[in-house]
Amino acid sequence: MNGWENSAPTVGVEEEYFLVHPETRGVEPAGTQVVARARAMVGDLVCGEFTEYQIEGKTPPCPGTEDLRRELHRVRAAAVAAARAEGLHLCASGTPVLGAPRDASSRTEIGDHPRYRAGADQYRAMLDDFSISALHVHVHLPDRELAVMAGNHLRPWLPLLVALSANSPFHEGYDTGYASWRSIIRSRFPCLGPPPYAESLDHHERVAVAMAESEAMLEPGMPFWDLRPNPRLPTLEVRSMDVLADVDDTVALTALVRALVVTSADRVVRGDPGPRPDAEVLRAAYWRAARDGWPGSGVDALSGRVLPVPEQAERLVRHVRPVLEAYGDMGEVSAFLRRLAARGTGAERQRAWARDGAGPAGVVDALVRATGRVSGP
Repeated sequence: MNGWENSAPTVGVEEEYFLVHPETRGVEPAGTQVVARARAMVGDLVCGEFTEYQIEGKTPPCPGTEDLRRELHRVRAAAVAAARAEGLHLCASGTPVLGAPRDASSRTEIGDHPRYRAGADQYRAMLDDFSISALHVHVHLPDRELAVMAGNHLRPWLPLLVALSANSPFHEGYDTGYASWRSIIRSRFPCLGPPPYAESLDHHERVAVAMAESEAMLEPGMPFWDLRPNPRLPTLEVRSMDVLADVDDTVALTALVRALVVTSADRVVRGDPGPRPDAEVLRAAYWRAARDGWPGSGVDALSGRVLPVPEQAERLVRHVRPVLEAYGDMGEVSAFLRRLAARGTGAERQRAWARDGAGPAGVVDALVRATGRVSGP
């Protein structure tokens, strides 16, 4: 592993949450107030998000999974307490299970940030229902050229990460029939999804500039592809996943992503430029992963074959196993896969809660309980 085994890169995560009303279970535009309360407890580890219906929690860089788990508990506990102080609940779901009360002419309440306003001007009605919550994983990788080239190796695995994290089957009161409706909402945008295959860092940046000049992307220095060297941090950021309600699932998926980044970077160092799956096959793999999630089958972008998602997950674990074992994360990931086999992803859990409870309202209640299952700050 080219020395990586002796120095595990730090990891950090960003989680986006919805704010929901305890009686209506619909989302509420109170992000500014909740963030102000949370910052009194954890500073800038909680911030605003694209809509006022959401807030974001983020961890500092963590050397290991137990550190990450502790920080996630701390940040979530502060966010839960701040929301409760405003008479609201915190809900980790990729899409709002129940939406905000509004008529057909109203638009999503966008957060007060110049970039968000610029996006609304540029994308117009495409953002009218753009209220989605993600999990972003950051792996320390300060060499931007290496980060971009490692992305070539990660690209084919992104659809599987969509399937493993799927947690958005409901959207504004109805079952979409998809495991990750958040991924479908994102797919309408020309600047979201997998990055193009990169011949070099310069090529990667030239494509971003061309997209920004076409107005398909806001800023070339801040691309919103599902993989990117972060514009402000020395990390490779993986952005394809739905937010998860279970902290242990988030920790395990982060460990898996770190192992994939390290394995990919090591291959670049050894001179491997990475596979070049057909762009349309990769796009089809994303769509199939978003539709069927864990219990179904999906397109393996490396081979183009349709394979059961659990089999693809086993292939990924074999691919990164040396890194998982070197960092002591194999047990964490194995337990995660056992949980998926026993009860599915968030999408299956949401549908089970809908059957067992009071429909979508029961789903919100169960998500709130799962999101708030944390120790105090």
